[in-house]
Amino acid sequence: MLLLGSRLIGTPVMGLQTGTKLAETASPLIDPSNLKVMAYIVEGPLLSEHPSLIRIADVRELSDIGMIIDSSDEFIGLEDVVKIHELYDLNFNLIGMNVIDERRHKLGKVEDYSLDSSSFIIEQFNVRRGVLRSLTDTGLLIHRSQIVEINNKQIIVKSTAQRPEVVIKPEHRSYINPFRSAPQVEQTKTQ
Repeated sequence: MLLLGSRLIGTPVMGLQTGTKLAETASPLIDPSNLKVMAYIVEGPLLSEHPSLIRIADVRELSDIGMIIDSSDEFIGLEDVVKIHELYDLNFNLIGMNVIDERRHKLGKVEDYSLDSSSFIIEQFNVRRGVLRSLTDTGLLIHRSQIVEINNKQIIVKSTAQRPEVVIKPEHRSYINPFRSAPQVEQTKTQ
């Protein structure tokens, strides 16, 4: 099932052991190489380390009441997992990134994204158009298969406009109609 990424911000993190709210999600840590949410930075009064994170691998279930984990022992600090620390230092934020096509035309900015609730892989981007284009166009929905490149400043997607085809002009040759030239040849033979 696809969920909006903004829907998971401020989601309660519930402990299965105590049945109470342990924390609340603040922001995702997204791996830009595969567009997967690896962890969420969490906030709450019961957390001992700041920042504290919850890895997606430690989430038992995502339900209507929030993310369910076993206990508060699942919260980690930055120094606990090297990959999580690298992603945190990268400071990659998908929301607000510019989206351009291969021809360097600006399409808009990422307003939100949709992710698969079972794998936490981002599947689609909701792109908000610029002020002038928003008067005539609605927002864009871009699938992950359309992405060509993601760098620090922008997301480059495949261009939907087709390139004009080169028109080959035929060479102007003078062709001789064999049926018309034959009688002329016969006339010369008879004379």
